[in-house]
Amino acid sequence: MTDKYKVLIEKKNLLKNNIHLLSKEILENYTTDFNINFTHDSTAIEGNTLTLKETKLLLEDKISVGSKDLREVYEIVNHEKAWNYVKTLIKKGKNLDETIIKEIHRILMENIMEGGEYRDIDVRITGAKHSPPSPIIAKIELNEFFKKLKNNDFNEIAYSAYTHAEFVRIHPFTDGNGRISRIIMNYQLVKNDFLPISIKTKDKNNYYDALEEYGINNNLNPFIKMIYELEEEQLDFYLNAIKLRKNKDL
Repeated sequence: MTDKYKVLIEKKNLLKNNIHLLSKEILENYTTDFNINFTHDSTAIEGNTLTLKETKLLLEDKISVGSKDLREVYEIVNHEKAWNYVKTLIKKGKNLDETIIKEIHRILMENIMEGGEYRDIDVRITGAKHSPPSPIIAKIELNEFFKKLKNNDFNEIAYSAYTHAEFVRIHPFTDGNGRISRIIMNYQLVKNDFLPISIKTKDKNNYYDALEEYGINNNLNPFIKMIYELEEEQLDFYLNAIKLRKNKDL
């Protein structure tokens, strides 16, 4: 893990020192593309049936999508709102805390259900061996979670992986825990000058297996490894674009 982390740091610094070679238009295009894919991937993992094309039509072209359940449309629109809210907070230098997480949940649940309130009932995660703690225990574990966000010895990648894995393990809300976990994972990545990542539906089984390994055995390493790989893919995409830009200028 240490060697992989060093590679990511080198690539992150290389990107930082050369990002100016990509035009504002190109960077805006990459950002828009990520936003649409992230929203589609994160909601699709939870069962939303809108295609990537329909998500684009809804978010970028502002064209309504017919014959789709209204809840699914709100899930897409709300996810984009929540992600934009997070990016605004990061620009202001805000650290992730309980107030922010509750507000993200309110945005995600707008026009769907009341958001921002922790569950007061037991819940089960469909298909998972791990069972979330009871509401009383969940509140205790959430307090420890927020303390650990302020005081830990994780590197930036492991920190984002922990933020996601521990929050979704606790499962403090009745709905939306997966979506909010992926958003706050990216909150930590971007806050620490890494690129946001998106977990594809094709990788869902490996993703769930890694989270299950943490939930049952407290082993975060498989999920950290997954985040390392996805982050490197994102960095390589930008670095390859910069390389092409340099070659064109020769």
